[in-house]
Amino acid sequence: MYENLDLYIDGKFTKGSSGVGQDVLNPAKDTVLAHLPHAKKAEMDAALAAADRAFKDWRRVSAVERSKILRKTADLVRQRADAIANVLTQEQGKVLAEAKMEVLGAADVIDWFAEEGRRAYGRIIPARADGVRNMVILEPIGVVAGFAPWNFPVTQAVRKIAASLAAGCTMIIKCPEETPGSPLGLVRCFHDAGLPAGVLNLLYGTPAELSEYLIPHPTVRKISFTGSVPVGKQLAAIAGLHMKRITMELGGHSPMLVFDDVDAEQVATLTAALKWRNAGQVCISPTRFFVHEKVYDKFVAKFTDIAKNMKVGDGLDPESKMGPLANPRRITAMETLIHDAQEKGAKVATGGKRIGNQGNFFEPTVLTDLPENARIMNEEPFGPVAVMLRFKDTDEVLARANKLPFGLASYAFTKNAHTATKVADALDQGMVSINHHGLALPETPFGGVKDSGFGHEGGIEGLQVYMVSKFVSHMG
Repeated sequence: MYENLDLYIDGKFTKGSSGVGQDVLNPAKDTVLAHLPHAKKAEMDAALAAADRAFKDWRRVSAVERSKILRKTADLVRQRADAIANVLTQEQGKVLAEAKMEVLGAADVIDWFAEEGRRAYGRIIPARADGVRNMVILEPIGVVAGFAPWNFPVTQAVRKIAASLAAGCTMIIKCPEETPGSPLGLVRCFHDAGLPAGVLNLLYGTPAELSEYLIPHPTVRKISFTGSVPVGKQLAAIAGLHMKRITMELGGHSPMLVFDDVDAEQVATLTAALKWRNAGQVCISPTRFFVHEKVYDKFVAKFTDIAKNMKVGDGLDPESKMGPLANPRRITAMETLIHDAQEKGAKVATGGKRIGNQGNFFEPTVLTDLPENARIMNEEPFGPVAVMLRFKDTDEVLARANKLPFGLASYAFTKNAHTATKVADALDQGMVSINHHGLALPETPFGGVKDSGFGHEGGIEGLQVYMVSKFVSHMG
């Protein structure tokens, strides 16, 4: 079954009053799943008024009581994980096992912030005079406008929702119109856990209309956006005009460094699983594989073999290991980037083509012999394409890894402790994972530098971005 799609405003599920909306499509079958209502000005105003009113009470609810509601929500998410995951696979395409992992991960995020919200301590600063008490008090910033993407519609939404609510903020979350059912299932869990009306509001609609109205609105004090670099820059510019605090989690072009002291075939197996996850539609997906020349041939041969034998199909099929791309735009993007690379001399080791003419299926693709001026070397592919590059010198490969304006995630595999330390220090990225995939856990900060954004989600940093520090100096 699929979701009965609604907006969620002031504690009520509603179709809205405009009658405007869009069909939601299954990317594996090109069939219509449901009709999604859009929010217009009336619905945005109602959500803003509800969030503003609710903030006055929610900020005064003790962190312990807020934690209880969040923990109950997490329990409901786990109980409903199978149903929410089924909806997620139908609308987004990822295989069911990945979808369920995402939903269960969302429950862990809620639990983390439920507990971390109880530990949002201020501090006492030693005074310079007798009788003076200097205090730093952490307070919720206010109404938050959140914007979540379609590639991880549950976990990307819940990172914003759980953190802001745990901090004492209220939220209006704009979730992706292409994948609306699974975030709605998440919001139903908050509703059924007893979250007061107005604390959380869910809107769908024309993205530009919603962002251009919500971000400048005086009720909104904080913006959190996950999405592409170009859109992030546009929204950051709007927020800057109104001095709004923002968190921007934007795109990447993640380097993967494989040194000559590792088991090349073992590392190829590990990194292939990471690369083909969600059909490569992951902002921290490894995209540029820098492999030492001594192990390059062995690594590429194993990686390519895995790609060739990858079972691509409907995410609801238990035999599928990779589902379709989320929308036809990604097919066009893959074809354009691969064609450009081939024109510039790159070779296709495997893949490179669309699969069939129904659904958005695309072959896992491995490219070799790429020149530096190929578009895919400089633009985030955000799909099932891996670029293989040779290197022989550590300083050289670090310079190449850092040359792009992106700085989200990076990876390295080496058995040498000195090399690992050098790589960790030198990579100009917000996150570095060495010898495993250790990113995006609820308790760890997630965020980038340079064009990949600023601010964090996850960890104590992910809570603090929704709070302001108030300094109080008291004598007597």
